[in-house]
Amino acid sequence: MHPLPLFFEGTALIIFLFILAWSWARYCDNYSLVDAFWSAGIGLIAILFLLGPGAWNQKKGIIGFLVATWSVRLSWHLSYRIAKHHPQEDRRYQNLRDAWKNKEQLFSFLFFQAQALSVLLLALPFLLIGIDQNPGWDFLEIAGCSLLTIAILGEAIADKQLADFKKNELHNSAICQQGIWKYSRHPNYFFESLVWMGFYLIIAGSPNGWISFYAPGAIIFLLVKITGIPPAEASSLRSKGEAYRQYQKNTSIFIPWFPKK
Repeated sequence: MHPLPLFFEGTALIIFLFILAWSWARYCDNYSLVDAFWSAGIGLIAILFLLGPGAWNQKKGIIGFLVATWSVRLSWHLSYRIAKHHPQEDRRYQNLRDAWKNKEQLFSFLFFQAQALSVLLLALPFLLIGIDQNPGWDFLEIAGCSLLTIAILGEAIADKQLADFKKNELHNSAICQQGIWKYSRHPNYFFESLVWMGFYLIIAGSPNGWISFYAPGAIIFLLVKITGIPPAEASSLRSKGEAYRQYQKNTSIFIPWFPKK
């Protein structure tokens, strides 16, 4: 299949998917749903772009399996968390509601379509793998798959450790310092950044794959500066107070490292 019609198919599919997501979020009165649709949408479009053009081969199958594993696991984790806290909505989206005021329906629709655009841009580099007909593996692709496997496992372990801690901890002011959380305040975001670095290494193994550097760059910037660490830190300081300030002093914010105490 020619890549251009496939691109338009992927564009139409993701626009329609996020119209459904917006409609469902409006019905549930919970915009947090967009997070789960975002990770699911990237996996769906990436696999469409990866496996659509040209002949299928083992390399595409293995890469597609890893992408699907990341997408399904993260989407399930986010969906479970959203359902568990429903009808409470993530503070980020509460703030957006306040900003939208009397034009919430229009602005929320545009916001969901902006998320659809981000999905398309982040999944687009996988089209470079799809049109690459070389079935052989090069060093970058092997390194990328290895890093991606480690990152998926690390993120799953970090999420499981935090979920187990919250399940067994009676006090909301307590701080998880078990397992990986002893060495990083945000190991889930750290491993998510490694996921995208793994994606980049895999894609860089295809002709012109280097141009996909914007994808991991954008994700890491958002995690560290915008939608990830800053609101998470602010929320923890509000709910845990001085105990979290002490955790900040002793524990690396992002890259796992030995605590000071």
